[in-house]
Amino acid sequence: MRVVVTGAAGLVGQNVIARLKGEPGVSIVAIDKHPANTALLRRIHPEITVIEADLAADGAWSEAFAGADAVLLNQAQIGGLDEAEFTANNVTATERIVEAMRRHGVPYFVHISSSVVNSRADDFYTRSKTAQERFIDRVEIPHVVLRPTLMFGWFDRKHLGWLRRFMDRTPVFPIPGDGRFIRQPLYVGDFAAIITACLRTRATGTHDISGLEQIDYGDLIAMIHEIVRPRARIVHIPYRLFWLLLWAYALVDRNPPFTTRQLEALVIPETFPVIDWPRIFGVTATPLRRALVETYCDPAYSSIVLDF
Repeated sequence: MRVVVTGAAGLVGQNVIARLKGEPGVSIVAIDKHPANTALLRRIHPEITVIEADLAADGAWSEAFAGADAVLLNQAQIGGLDEAEFTANNVTATERIVEAMRRHGVPYFVHISSSVVNSRADDFYTRSKTAQERFIDRVEIPHVVLRPTLMFGWFDRKHLGWLRRFMDRTPVFPIPGDGRFIRQPLYVGDFAAIITACLRTRATGTHDISGLEQIDYGDLIAMIHEIVRPRARIVHIPYRLFWLLLWAYALVDRNPPFTTRQLEALVIPETFPVIDWPRIFGVTATPLRRALVETYCDPAYSSIVLDF
């Protein structure tokens, strides 16, 4: 099976490739536009084909889809301040990928959507992912749509991984308000197993892949703090002050890891559908605490992932 993975050097791509390359008879073509992360992907997996390209622009990358048996359509703009970047990476790039799949007769693909399509949040990410999924719903090529909730694991640059690293860099770790915002964190190792199962069985339909354990954001941070024992001390600060600090940070960093819009989405009191995905896809769910330990306490984590 020849599989093309887009967004290959990000959180999901890195973890899926690590699992996929162990499957017998599988060859992988990895495409990503981030130079540093693509270089890391090449270093970790020198045996696979890696292409550095912007999928929102025309290019020779489209020829990589010739002869592909399946595609993992996974590239995504998650954070940032420029709406045009979300449109380019989540919508335009998806349209060009589908065009390449049609031209080369790719028979199947897995689309990574997001739980935010069910959210009351109104931000660049939510709008672009919703538009992306609506487009995918009209594509005639057999496919499955997976909607994960907040993910964590190795190679997590934007979410819990960044927060965990921040704990080592500051004496104080702030939590907005009382921290009582329900989260449903999903271990990327489990999600990678689901994707691999879809590629193997050619599953179809749309599936909400939520973390099976609900936990308050404040308790989640406290659990990570207890596991990694960083230098930072957890403190609660008023929501409005937290918002202003993020706003000020964005003035000096044009690509902040956490934005005011993401904060606004964080505190919305909502939960996402939970299905029996372990039974549906034949995978074993990893308990939350064990998944956090596997993520942050493996000795290889600091040598490979902390620079990601």
